[in-house]
Amino acid sequence: MATAALLLRTHHHHPCKPPPSPPPPVARAAVLCRAAAGTSAWPASAAALRSLAPPTRPELLSLDLPRYDPSRARPVDLAVVGGGPAGLAVAQRVAEAGLSVCAIDPSPALVWPNNYGVWVDEFEAMGLSHCLDTVWPSASVFIDDSGGGVKSLDRPYARVARRKLKSTMMDRCVANGVVFHQAKVAKAVHHDASSLLICDDGVAVPATVVLDATGFSRCLVRYDKPYNPGYQVAYGILAEVDGHPFDIDKMLFMDWRDSHLPEGSEIRERNRRIPTFLYAMPFSPTKIFLEETSLVARPGLAMDDIQERMAARLRHLGIRVRSVEEDERCVIPMGGPLPVLPQRVVGIGGTAGMVHPSTGYMVARTLATAPIVADAIVRFLDTGNGTAGLAGDALSAEVWKQLWPANRRRQREFFCFGMDVLLKLDLEGTRRFFDAFFDLEPHYWHGFLSSRLFLPELLMFGLKLFGNASNTSRLEIMAKGTVPLGKMIGNLIQDRDG
Repeated sequence: MATAALLLRTHHHHPCKPPPSPPPPVARAAVLCRAAAGTSAWPASAAALRSLAPPTRPELLSLDLPRYDPSRARPVDLAVVGGGPAGLAVAQRVAEAGLSVCAIDPSPALVWPNNYGVWVDEFEAMGLSHCLDTVWPSASVFIDDSGGGVKSLDRPYARVARRKLKSTMMDRCVANGVVFHQAKVAKAVHHDASSLLICDDGVAVPATVVLDATGFSRCLVRYDKPYNPGYQVAYGILAEVDGHPFDIDKMLFMDWRDSHLPEGSEIRERNRRIPTFLYAMPFSPTKIFLEETSLVARPGLAMDDIQERMAARLRHLGIRVRSVEEDERCVIPMGGPLPVLPQRVVGIGGTAGMVHPSTGYMVARTLATAPIVADAIVRFLDTGNGTAGLAGDALSAEVWKQLWPANRRRQREFFCFGMDVLLKLDLEGTRRFFDAFFDLEPHYWHGFLSSRLFLPELLMFGLKLFGNASNTSRLEIMAKGTVPLGKMIGNLIQDRDG
């Protein structure tokens, strides 16, 4: 669920090449956040909404980073390409174990621009609750315009203090001896026991293990199957407004209402076929983050379409925007094949296929996976101190096994099945789906959104969801889910390593 919520989204694009271009009419896969104030105006149209967007102003940490020494002859134990949360988490943990680590990124001090939203329990489990700046005790979901069409989710939700998170992770890296090289990686040359990363500034960084943490650019990790994902597309603004109708003690997780679109209009018909929802984080009666999101579509919706729907919604809700502090445009590839398993370069995050195919969630999951990847690198690496270890392809293969064990691959197949069903649902079908979904026991919907359920429990989840659904929804699931179900079963059978 691509809202700045359902996901803690990281679009840390890197270096090597641009992210994969989604098919028209989707905009480029990136997040653009702009800081500063805009002029006071009423968003009477998508064009008026766009006119409020302030100029781009990247935010940088003031850091004196230890630099990589290009004259170093011996390979570093680990080179991390990309400076997102997952890459820094692996770098810190591997360095903590006493190994040498170099992080390569074109802007290592850049504060991540995204408005990250997370379930509080996910960050608490990782010891990162101090990196949350606003917490809402509960969340709400509007299914439709009927009086009974609202659901209250008793699960605290929060916005990440992104500057604090980045600063915390960078401080931990520096304290444990990670060195940094500010550049883009152009290519990697692999030898039997090490690799050579050629950067765009002419510096070559030798490394025993290479970790690609570049997000959706898929910089160094190889794929060998056709790439045809679904796309989650969203447009969001952090705005000062005259007022808004939302409870500031609740975040708005999803609003599927369509009363803001005129009956019989072309825009209402587009929304009926491929619906969008509003996601909102109200910080005060006059400050709010608003985001219009297409959960998943193939091809993805055009950004102009998303903005037009958002402008219509704000008009209907009577929200007058006084100024825009930031705006962001998000295009998130969902599903698609896994990378070649195993391969020489290790991956994590978007480049390793870790985006939740049914929801768009990624960062909380990748941060939780970072210790698994880091510990595997430390455990299998031949450090030359007499400890039995591995190198080259054999080492990478063992790390990939820890990243994508059989239970995680099966889980992902089920999530891809969920995405394939969602792709086929119109507005009414989507409403019926989430009406049944959020009426499940919290163990099931919490676990599904947070990737905590594995195949046996996911099958029970599916049965309970089917049992919870209306008769109309059951017939729809059977009609539209048969082919995706067959595809999932076939893929599970082909995955013989499980």
